[in-house]
Amino acid sequence: RFGMGATIVDALDTLYIMGLHDEFKDGQEWIEQNLDFSVNAEVSVFEVNIRFIGGLLAAYYLSGQEVFKVKAVQLAEKLLPAFNTPTGIPWAMVNLKSGVGRNWGWASAGSSILAEFGTLHMEFVHLTYLTGNPAYYQKVMHIRKLLAKMDRPNGLYPNYLNPRTGRWGQHHTSVGGLGDSFYEYLLKAWLMSDKTDTEARKTYDDAIEAIERHLIRKSNGGLTFIGEWKNGHLERKMGHLTCFAGGMFALGADGSPDDKAGHYLQLGAEIAHTCHESYDRTVLKLGPEAFKFDSGLEAVAVRQNEKYYILRPEVIETYWYMWRFTHDPKYRQWGWEAVQVSISFQ
Repeated sequence: RFGMGATIVDALDTLYIMGLHDEFKDGQEWIEQNLDFSVNAEVSVFEVNIRFIGGLLAAYYLSGQEVFKVKAVQLAEKLLPAFNTPTGIPWAMVNLKSGVGRNWGWASAGSSILAEFGTLHMEFVHLTYLTGNPAYYQKVMHIRKLLAKMDRPNGLYPNYLNPRTGRWGQHHTSVGGLGDSFYEYLLKAWLMSDKTDTEARKTYDDAIEAIERHLIRKSNGGLTFIGEWKNGHLERKMGHLTCFAGGMFALGADGSPDDKAGHYLQLGAEIAHTCHESYDRTVLKLGPEAFKFDSGLEAVAVRQNEKYYILRPEVIETYWYMWRFTHDPKYRQWGWEAVQVSISFQ
């Protein structure tokens, strides 16, 4: 709503990879002439990082056009004041003009969100690499070191952390919303480092081990699902956002401890199957926002406020990873089925 062109910036790398160079050039020209970060606007640090800084850096690496690097660095400087908290855990939001930060009013006890402050690493490491300014790298490594020192209930990372006190908020752990990309970025930080960032890999492995022990279960009907841990008990509910984890397990199979590569590839396949069932068991063959595994119901939405579909990519993402790693044609077929249904409602 501030005219910052999020869709244009976020789509640049896709346009380039698809060979749509005229459209890419249009986007580049718009960015050169119109993209301005001096607006008096409060923005999400997480969203701006993954969509704007991530999009600009990807466009720069693909095309070599200096304007994308310049804009990414300009914007990153605007985000740095969000880290000015007693703990160094950033605020969820920051005003691009004043630098004043705050957290979401709905977040537990004024907390920052794990998936938000845990999804800065890749972009900020590259900002240091490109600029020589160590501040970006230091900010995200400080977050990692702080998390490593903290006690974690059952080895799990709660979704809420207070940036003033450094204490966990509500003990709610999810591999879906509020937690998801924290785990993804640990794995990808290791991959991005050419597998030299062993600290990131170990943190990922330890987290996945705790998730498998406490959150992953098999339903009575044989469907593997990832539940949510809430204040001492497992909620047998899985969100659409959680479905990205099938692809993540497959991606992380290589390099997993104790020769468990086959195990994690199989786990990815089981999650992909469960998420496909959440699509297949609806009338329209499109998956709901969340689905349950109790009271005789499996992989179906129960509440009215969970029975909607908003073009989330996580299920399709897992199909893509599973196709890449197994070349089983069913994953392409499942993806195509979702495309055809979506097109039919245009």
